[in-house]
Amino acid sequence: MSPILFYGVPEGCSFGSIVALEWSGLPYRLCRVEMPEMVSTDDYAKINAVGETPSLLLEDGRTISESIAILHHIGAHAVGNGLGFAQGSEDFDRLNQMLAFLNTTFFKAFGPLWYAFEHSLEPQEKQALNAYGIAAVEKAHQTLERLFEGREWLLGNGPSLADAYFVGIARWNDFHKVVDRRQFPGLHRLYERMQQEPAVRFAHAIEHRQDAKSSGGFRGEVGLAEALGLLKQAA
Repeated sequence: MSPILFYGVPEGCSFGSIVALEWSGLPYRLCRVEMPEMVSTDDYAKINAVGETPSLLLEDGRTISESIAILHHIGAHAVGNGLGFAQGSEDFDRLNQMLAFLNTTFFKAFGPLWYAFEHSLEPQEKQALNAYGIAAVEKAHQTLERLFEGREWLLGNGPSLADAYFVGIARWNDFHKVVDRRQFPGLHRLYERMQQEPAVRFAHAIEHRQDAKSSGGFRGEVGLAEALGLLKQAA
């Protein structure tokens, strides 16, 4: 069987893993996980005990969770096309460093805003969380713009796993309407360029259940029950 990526909707950070799989050309399938309904079920816990997306079910029945681990797995199988790099190389270290920043500082900055959006809070609590989140998102954009240093891509040598992960998180700014991205010219250019990427258009279409044309190795979608059956067969 082809690997199955379990992706969360709406606005899941698994978006970047879909883009990376499309770029890689590797065969894969997708399993849609509605959040928070499906992600917290006992059935999905058999895939991911933490109850989060994304998760990747491999051909041998192993599962990988956490975006960074999944992206590095994809990269390790796509070294030949420049998407990934050999571990221990300078390029790998630069990629790993950028992914770590995106996963901690950039991703984390939106946490207070998501919490305030998803939970019933007293007005003062919501206001405080929103203010904290806005300040964190602004600072994260400022720092990433400085790290970017005017390059065309985050690593400078063409699209990488970092750019795939970036676009999945950066779109949260459009949802929460925190900063005017045009204040950060490098990030603005990168984000707009990524919107034209066929892999990004595909991921958007998949999330919104629109007609999605793959430019990679997409082999179709499966339901959670079917995916669990394949997991059981592989065990």
